[in-house]
Amino acid sequence: MKTKSWITSGLLLLVVAIVLAGCGSSKESSTDSATNSKTLTIGNATDIESFDPHNNNNTSSEAVLVNMFDYLVKNDNEQKKVPVLATSWEQVNDTTWRFKLREGVTFHNGDPFTAADVKYTIDRVAKDSALKQNSYFKSIKEVKVVDDYTIDMITDGPDPLLLNRLSKMGAGILPSKYIKEKGIDAFLKSPVGTGPYKFSKWTKDDRVELVKNDKYFGEAPKWDTVVFRSIPEASTRVSELLAGGIDIASGIPSTDVERIQSEEGKQIVKAPIQRVLQLILRETEGTVTADPKVREAIDFAIDKQGIVDSIAGGAGIVTRTSVTPGNFGADPSLYKQTLYDPAKAKQLLQESGHAGAELNMTVSSQYKEYAEVVAAMLNEAGFKANLEVLEPSAFSERYSSKSFKEIFMIGIGNSLFDASNNYNRYLKTEAAGETDYNNPKVEKLLQDALVNMDPASREKQYQEVQQILAEDRPAVYLFQMEGIYGADNRVKFTPRSDEMFYADDITSVNG
Repeated sequence: MKTKSWITSGLLLLVVAIVLAGCGSSKESSTDSATNSKTLTIGNATDIESFDPHNNNNTSSEAVLVNMFDYLVKNDNEQKKVPVLATSWEQVNDTTWRFKLREGVTFHNGDPFTAADVKYTIDRVAKDSALKQNSYFKSIKEVKVVDDYTIDMITDGPDPLLLNRLSKMGAGILPSKYIKEKGIDAFLKSPVGTGPYKFSKWTKDDRVELVKNDKYFGEAPKWDTVVFRSIPEASTRVSELLAGGIDIASGIPSTDVERIQSEEGKQIVKAPIQRVLQLILRETEGTVTADPKVREAIDFAIDKQGIVDSIAGGAGIVTRTSVTPGNFGADPSLYKQTLYDPAKAKQLLQESGHAGAELNMTVSSQYKEYAEVVAAMLNEAGFKANLEVLEPSAFSERYSSKSFKEIFMIGIGNSLFDASNNYNRYLKTEAAGETDYNNPKVEKLLQDALVNMDPASREKQYQEVQQILAEDRPAVYLFQMEGIYGADNRVKFTPRSDEMFYADDITSVNG
C-alpha cells in the first residue's frame, strides 16, 4: 500500500515539535495546587483577552470570566436554562420579556446589585458596535427598569434567541455605579462582578488568580484560590501536570494520553465539545481563493479522517457542517461526511488555472500540528502552501482585525447552541473584510431565521443554509473535536461540552 507522504512528514514534524518544546520549556513549580487542597490550578493554551465580558471573543476568556461575572440565566450541563441573577422570566409579547431579579446580591466591592446594573450592562453591549460581543446583542432595543428588581427587555423584532444570548459571554452583569464613578479603565485593572470568585491578580500571558467571594449569594465557593495559567505549548502543559504544577491541563495531544494514564495519580478525561476545526477562506476579489474551483480543490485535497486518526488519536468526527448534533438547526446529512479525493483535487486545481498558486495559511500555535499536515496535503495537490504560526495572543489580534490572507485555521465553538452562532459570520456585513462572502439567498435565509419564532421552519432555514455553504465553501470544515484533558486524581472533573471551567463544578476528593 502506498505510504501517504503527508502522514510521514506531518508525524515527523509533530515529534520534532514536541521534543523541542520539551527541551525548551522552563518548568515552574506550583506551591499551591499540589500542597493546598483549597487551591485549584488549571492550565490552558491561551490567556484571556481582558476582563471586559463585552469585549472578549474566545472560549478561553469566557471559561475564566464565568467564575467572576454572573449571567441573568445560565446553561446547566444539559443546556437547560436555570436562574442566576434572574429568579424568573416570562415573554410578555413577541418583543418584550420581563425578568424578576434576585434581591440581596452584592458586587465584590460591596455595591448592591439592582435593575440599574442590568440596564447599564445590556445597553452597553447592545449599543456599542466597537465591542466584540455587540453582534450577539444588537437586537435588544431597550431595557426598561420597572422597579429595583424588575426589568423589561425589549427587542427590535421577534428574537427566538434572547435567553440563549443572556446565558453567554457578553451578558455578564457589570457594576454600573463603580464604572460610572471610576471609569472603564479602572474597572479593567480591578474588575468587579457578583460571581463566586473575585479578582486577585492578572499577569498577562501567564496567569489569572481569583479568590473566593465569602459573600456570594449562592452556595459557598469550594476553593480558596483558583488559578488559570496560560501555557501555550502542549508539551509544557503535560510536564506541569505530571510535576504537580497544575491540577487540570486542557488540550492534551493524543501522543501524550498513554504517558499521562501510566503516571500514578494522574488521569485522562475526555468529552465531546462544540468546537469544530475549520479553514476559513477569503473570497475577496483578486485572491486565489475567490475562485470556487480552488476552494473545492482545497476541500477534496484534505484527508479529514486521516487527520483524526493520525494527529487527533481518533478523538474527532469528520464533518461538512459546523452545526453538530445537539445544536438547534443541525443537518445530519452533512455530519460524519468527507469528500477526500486527491486526484479530483489536482484536476480541479488544473482546471482553475491556479496550479502552483501560493496559499498563505495562518494558525494559532495550539493547532500547529494540524495545520502542518493540512499544508502538506495542499502541497501534494499542487498548491504552494505557506504556513504562518502565531502565538495565541497574536492570532487573536489578527483575528479581531480581520487581516488574514487567503486562509486561517481556527477551532470555533458554539456558545449559543444554535446554528446562528456559526453562520451569522456569513451575513454580508459580518463577512466584510474577513471572507467577503456574499450570497443573497443565504443572506435572506439568515436574516429571516433571526426573527422566526417557529422552530420547525427556522430549523429548515438553517439546514438550507448549510447545504448552500457546503457548495460555496467560505469555510472547509474538518472535524468536530473531542476535549482531552489531563487531571490530577485529587480533583473530580467532568468536562462540559461548552468548555467552561465553572470552578465549583470541580471538586477536591480530599473534601
